[in-house]
Amino acid sequence: MNLTRLGYSSCVRKTVHRALAGRARMSDTKKRKRESQVLTFVTGNKNKLAEVQAILKDIVECKNQKIDLPEMQGEPEEVAAEKCRLAVEHVKGPTIVEDTSLCFNALGGLPGIYIKWFLKKLGHEGLNKMLGSFSDKTAYAQCIFAYCEAPGKEVKTFVGRCPGKIVTARGKKDFGWDPIFEPDESKGLTYAEMDPKDKNIISHRSRSLAKVVEYLKKA
Repeated sequence: MNLTRLGYSSCVRKTVHRALAGRARMSDTKKRKRESQVLTFVTGNKNKLAEVQAILKDIVECKNQKIDLPEMQGEPEEVAAEKCRLAVEHVKGPTIVEDTSLCFNALGGLPGIYIKWFLKKLGHEGLNKMLGSFSDKTAYAQCIFAYCEAPGKEVKTFVGRCPGKIVTARGKKDFGWDPIFEPDESKGLTYAEMDPKDKNIISHRSRSLAKVVEYLKKA
């Protein structure tokens, strides 16, 4: 019997076991960190909050805080990132902010991030009239979530898009422009006509949040 070989084999096994145990402890630590982490979604919109909490409910706890942030102009990702930098200074912990766009392809992406103001001034019918002289009614809904762990930390942005088209308003009219947007994957229903669970599977918001979750799992 080769005692030297047996001793070497035993040493290797112990080393491997220690390495695996170390990895397991690191994995458990990361898991506990994710489970104990609370995300603060900076919004005063109860419908957006409900959607985000429904999507994240089995992944991470999400609460909201309403903070008056200045209105900004610029590229969507830049706007979302700057809002997050300002918001995290108030929250002092893991923070997400959202910037949403509704982009008409015939108009080169307008109204885009200014959809809130277009909707307020024109209503659903007015938004439809913007495309009245165009045969191309296609559009896409875009959501950008910006995340920052703490003040001074790097801000990450995550883009989610849902392609579709603009239609005459159908369905409930209590959630922004949902009644005039018909996603390609909705089987002919507008966002407003869809069951919330079905909407949360294909929406621009859920696609952006999926990227946030993937990032948090690796962090």
